[in-house]
Amino acid sequence: MSVVTHTIANRASEPHRIANDAIVPENMAKTAEKSAVQSNFIRQIIEADNGSGKHGGKVITRFPPEPNGFLHIGHAKSICVNFGLARDYGGVCHLRFDDTNPVKEDIVYENSIKEMIEWLGFPYKDHLYHASDYFERLFEFAEHFIERGLAYVDSQSAEEMRANRGTFEKPGVNSPFRDRSVEENLKLFGEMRDGKHADGAHVLRLKIDMASPNINLRDPAIYRIRHVPHQRTGNKWCVYPLYDYTHSISDAIERITHSICTLEFEAHRPLYDWVLARLVESGKLPSPSPQQIEFARLNINYTVMSKRKLLELVETGAVSGWDDPRFWTLAGLRRRGYTPSSIRLFAERTGASKAHQWVDWVDLEGALREDLDPVAARAMVVLDPIRVVIENWPEDKVENCSAPVHPKDDSRGRREFQFSREVFIEREDFMETPAKGFFRLAPGGEVRLRYGYIIKCERIEKDASGRVATIYASFDSATKSGTPGGRNVKGAIHWVSKSDGFEAEVRLYDRLFTVENPDDEPGDYKDYLNPRSLATVRAWCEPSLRAALPDQSFQFERNGYFTPDRVDSKPGALVFNRAVGLKDGWKAG
Repeated sequence: MSVVTHTIANRASEPHRIANDAIVPENMAKTAEKSAVQSNFIRQIIEADNGSGKHGGKVITRFPPEPNGFLHIGHAKSICVNFGLARDYGGVCHLRFDDTNPVKEDIVYENSIKEMIEWLGFPYKDHLYHASDYFERLFEFAEHFIERGLAYVDSQSAEEMRANRGTFEKPGVNSPFRDRSVEENLKLFGEMRDGKHADGAHVLRLKIDMASPNINLRDPAIYRIRHVPHQRTGNKWCVYPLYDYTHSISDAIERITHSICTLEFEAHRPLYDWVLARLVESGKLPSPSPQQIEFARLNINYTVMSKRKLLELVETGAVSGWDDPRFWTLAGLRRRGYTPSSIRLFAERTGASKAHQWVDWVDLEGALREDLDPVAARAMVVLDPIRVVIENWPEDKVENCSAPVHPKDDSRGRREFQFSREVFIEREDFMETPAKGFFRLAPGGEVRLRYGYIIKCERIEKDASGRVATIYASFDSATKSGTPGGRNVKGAIHWVSKSDGFEAEVRLYDRLFTVENPDDEPGDYKDYLNPRSLATVRAWCEPSLRAALPDQSFQFERNGYFTPDRVDSKPGALVFNRAVGLKDGWKAG
C-alpha cells in the first residue's frame, strides 16, 4: 500500500507535450503560476524571508551533485525541489558540481548529470558552476583560519584521528599537533600545496571543540592531500577541500539564499554556520549568509540508494549498465519509457517534509500511467502469438481496417491496418477448456477481433509438445466493426495481421528485487535480486509502429505502455521496452 499522503497538485493546466517530452522550459514559470502549489515548511521559510526582505526578495537555490555516479530517482526529488522552488518564486537554481575528490570523479558522470537535468525540464546553462572554480579562494580562506588560530595541520594517521575523535557517549581527545604555531601551520600547509608531502601525511583541521556533543564540530578536517590530477584543473593542485567546508563557502560566494539538502546533513548545519559566521565577521564573505534547510530524502521500496551498491550492481553484471531499464537511475528510467513530467509529478506528490517516509514503487508507476494515458498513441501488439487461419477468407485478399490513434482525441486521426486470412492473437486469449466467465476464444466459441470481424474457432492444431500451434477459424462477413445493425458477442480481443504486421523484440520488466527493502534483509542485499526482472519475447506489431522512435510512448492495447529502446532499437529492427502495465499486478517471488 502507498504511504504517500500528500495532496495531489492540479495538473490540468500543464501544456501539451510533444512525444511525451519535458515541458518547454520557457513555459514552466507560467505553468507554476497556474498550478495549485502545495505549501510546505520550506515554502513557508522562503515566504517569511521574502516578507522580511532578508535577501531583497531574491530566491537562489542550488543542486550540488558530486560527479562520481549517475543520478537516480532520489536525486530527481532533490532536483525538482531545488529547481522547482526557484522557478515558483521567480528566482534561479544553480547547478554546482562538487568536484573536490578527483579520485572518484569523471567527466562522463558530469555529462550524464547535465543531460538528465535538462531532460527533466530544468534549465541551468546560465547558472553552471563547479566547486573547483573556487579552489584559490577556498585555499586563501583556509590560510585565514590558520592565521586566526582557528585551523591547524594535523599529522596523526587516519586511524589515530578516528580513535581520538571519540563517540556519541565519549568526548574526543585533542590532537598532539593541535597547538602548533601559526607559522608552522602556514609553512606545512604551503608544503602540502606544493606537493612536498605524501597522501595521508597531513590534513588541515578546523580548531573548534573536541568535546562538542556534535561530532561534526570535533575539529573537522577541511583539506587532505591527493596526488591525483583533477578533471578540470589538471595537476595544479594536490590538496583538495572536503565537502562541508567547500559547500558552505561555495553557497556564500554564489549568494545562495536557501541551501536545501536532505535530512542526513542536519547534524552538519552547525559546522556550515560556524564556517560562514567567522568568514562574515572577518569581512571575507557578505551577509546575510545562506540558510541551510533539510528535508527528508526519498526512500522508495524495492531499491537500494547507496552509490556504492549501485556501482556494485553495475560492476558485477546484475544490471547491464547505468542505463539498464530495470535500474532506478534517471538514465535507466528514461530508457525504460518514463517521462520527465511523470517524474516531476511523482516528486511533487511525495512532497517535502521533515518526516522520514517510504514511498511505494506503485506510486511512481501510477504517475507514469496518469501522464501517458492522455497522450500515448494506441496500437495493437501481440506479445505471445498464436497463429489463426481464417479458412473462409480468400488467401490473396486483404481488407483495410482502422482505429483511432487515441480514443479520446479524434483530432489525432486514425491508424490503418489490414485484415487478412492469417492473423495472430494472444495465447492467453484462447482456452481449450474455457473457465467460467471466459469470454474470449474457445473451441466452437466466437470472439470479435477488435476493429474487425467476429470469428469462430472451428478446430485447433497442436505441435509435438501438445501446445496449440494453430487455430483454424471462420469469420462472419456481416459483423465488421462499425457496421450498423451488426450482431455482437461478449468478448473482443486485439490481433495483428500477418499481411502487414511485423515482428519486433519486446522486453518485459519487473522490479530488480523481490523484497521491499533489500538493505534490511539478512545476508547480502544481492541475494534478493529478482531472477524474473527481465523477459524477452518476439511480438507481432501493427504497421503504425514501424516509424516508432525513442522517447515516443505507446499504449499497446490491453498490455501496457511501451517505448522503443534508446540504445538497441533501430529502424527495421525495433526493440520495445514495457515501461509500465495498465494496472499494478506485480507479485514478488
